[in-house]
Amino acid sequence: MNTLPQQLANGLLLGSMYGLIAIGYTMVYGIVQLINFAHGEIFMTGAFGALTVYFYILPGGTSMWAAVPLMLVGGGIVAILVAVGAERFAYRPLRQAPRLAPLITAIGLSLALQEVVRNFYPGADKARAFPSLDTTHDLGSVTIKDADIFLIVAAAVCMSALAWFVRKSRTGRAMQATAQDPDTAQLMGIDTNRIIVVAFAIGGFFAAVAAVSYGLKYGNIDYRMGFLMGLKAFTAAVLGGIGNIYGAMLGGLVLGIAETMAATYINNIPGMQQLGGQSWANVWAFCLLILVLLLRPQGLLGERVADRA
Repeated sequence: MNTLPQQLANGLLLGSMYGLIAIGYTMVYGIVQLINFAHGEIFMTGAFGALTVYFYILPGGTSMWAAVPLMLVGGGIVAILVAVGAERFAYRPLRQAPRLAPLITAIGLSLALQEVVRNFYPGADKARAFPSLDTTHDLGSVTIKDADIFLIVAAAVCMSALAWFVRKSRTGRAMQATAQDPDTAQLMGIDTNRIIVVAFAIGGFFAAVAAVSYGLKYGNIDYRMGFLMGLKAFTAAVLGGIGNIYGAMLGGLVLGIAETMAATYINNIPGMQQLGGQSWANVWAFCLLILVLLLRPQGLLGERVADRA
């Protein structure tokens, strides 16, 4: 029990990262009913975009606190361009196709982005070192790093800004209208193509924020990093109620805490010593997804809605 506060903090931090990525899944699904399985690779390209800014654009000796905002801008630009390009050239031509077609396209795009980065980014065939923020701070029995502070502040700011944007801005209200009924929204004069592009762009930027946070926290990135993180974020989106932006963040936090607690404590249960530890963390995360789908398939904050015709 002495480690419980630390593990709760670790779970909240991990969940914040999942939640940032999950918002991209849930926004796109809420508007166009598409599961963008390439979103994990958009997260990955954001990390490499930020790395490019740090190693190839900024002068040597640049302070990390000056470099991080510029890395965030660089990673965000790359992730947004990839996300918007995917929407325009991969998904838009298939918008009226059977749902299986864009799903297969998303999986193919995911693999293609991995191979493009692996083959054309210098040294990307193995893990690349990423600048990290390792200074630690003790808050009672909890130890956090500067990278953790960046992550939690970034997640809070992004979530607050998104909530204001969706509720108060003209484009945000147009997004809500498009999500409810795209055909009627178009008849009312809303440019639904632009709204869909905005949704992809916001999801791409949030993925880039998560990618920079990942690199700063763990100190390395990899061209395969988007696959598992993407699956976990998709799990978080389903857990919270896919299509609900608040549910995506809540699902991320619940998943992060559950995964951390299971990895730390489940091997203390008699007869389950072999089922704990970090190697089983992914297993318990997906077991949680299966449990939620069985008991509450619409997710924690989701509502039962009829499929669009």
